Amino acid sequence: MELNSSFWTLIKTKMKSRNDNNKLLDTWLDPIEYVNTLGSLERPRIVLGVPNALHQYFVIENLQDKIFTEISDTYGRPFEVEFSITGSKVNSHIETANQPPEEVLGGSEILQAQLARAQNIQVTQPRSGQEALNSELTFSTFVVGKNSEFAHAACYNVARNPAADDYNPLYIYGPVGMGKTHLLHAAGNQIREQFPHLRITYISAERFLNECISAIRRYEMDKFRQKYRENSDILLVDDVQYIARGEAVQEEFFHTINSFIDTRKQVILASDRMPKDIHGLEDRSRTRLERGLIADITMPDLETRIAILRYKAEKFNVRVPEDVVNYIARISKRSIRELEGNLRKIKMFSELQGLPIDYDLVKRILAHHETQSTISVEEIMKLVADHFKVKVLDLKSSTRAKPIVVPRQIAMYLIKKFLDKSLVDIGKAFGGKDHTTVMNALERVRNLQATDQDIAKDIEDLEQRIHNITGV
Repeated sequence: MELNSSFWTLIKTKMKSRNDNNKLLDTWLDPIEYVNTLGSLERPRIVLGVPNALHQYFVIENLQDKIFTEISDTYGRPFEVEFSITGSKVNSHIETANQPPEEVLGGSEILQAQLARAQNIQVTQPRSGQEALNSELTFSTFVVGKNSEFAHAACYNVARNPAADDYNPLYIYGPVGMGKTHLLHAAGNQIREQFPHLRITYISAERFLNECISAIRRYEMDKFRQKYRENSDILLVDDVQYIARGEAVQEEFFHTINSFIDTRKQVILASDRMPKDIHGLEDRSRTRLERGLIADITMPDLETRIAILRYKAEKFNVRVPEDVVNYIARISKRSIRELEGNLRKIKMFSELQGLPIDYDLVKRILAHHETQSTISVEEIMKLVADHFKVKVLDLKSSTRAKPIVVPRQIAMYLIKKFLDKSLVDIGKAFGGKDHTTVMNALERVRNLQATDQDIAKDIEDLEQRIHNITGV
């Protein structure tokens, strides 16, 4: 099934047929337009356009899960969704002064609209067009924990002594929302302060890709190379995984990195995965990225999350009782971004309702977090893949090689045990496997636990890691 505008129209029609509140969907779902499909065939990214920041905020908070579920049921394969502000279509229910949002919303939706207006929310958009360094993202504003101390130290040392052989390129990797971008900006800001004569370029790999393709089409590669190789001394590239989309771009990226290193110019890269796990990346590009220093950054432990919350509360000038800090830190386990988002939400609720922040208020505001799973299917796959030193893509593939089959079956078993997904849903997550395949995998793992001590120990270790993440 092709992911295009017709597909998105089908999704909207299905969502409306399942929902009695068509007025709500007319207001918030109808203006969402299909923009494009990016990414790889294995995991395409559907870009959907929304009119403005308020609309984006509401959709992410209230409709995103429903949209994900409907696309998943219809498409049946891995995918991602991005909500991008296009401003191409304005909904009269939202923009017309004679008909405020409250008239077409109900219950908690009213409060969401109030929150957005009261705080003038600017939802973070893709960084594809961003080049300027954020002066607020410095080493002094980065809360260091065991999860990030090595990555922080590496970035700090590079910033104080750029282009040292052992640290070039510096490659930081970790899941979304862990602070990789913060460290990139912090390094850039530190270099700018200590070495004001150096020219710094901060760019996302997606923008590099788009500019490179545009330069190829316009026969302006000389100008492109001059911009990135000759007119820059420090190169900071975010979301490096997107480089794998095109061979021509990889070629240019490879030579750009080589040019920087050969001329003793510093390169710092950030990605959500290791070079070896970037599907479609050429071997020579992978080798080049692995040549320098690789530092990972993971989700902080409870103690570090508490420290981050205390710092953020002070920064936002909001007084948060200690029991509330502990509660927020305990339930916010996906990313630092989620941690900060929950604190912002509590602050806004408190100010709008004129209520003091206490445990009961916060528990009511964040009640949905306690009912949500604190680990996802993809996260369990990643844990299993890392444990057995295979790729997530291998787990989803059709290969029957034993080094892949057993980890795949264990991943299925853990997903069933911790998330209680249906056999059909588990099969879909693994590239469209039949439910009988999943059923046989679960039975095989139970037998292996009883007969193979090594496998039993592997499963025990993985289960303990999941317990550590979920706290249950």
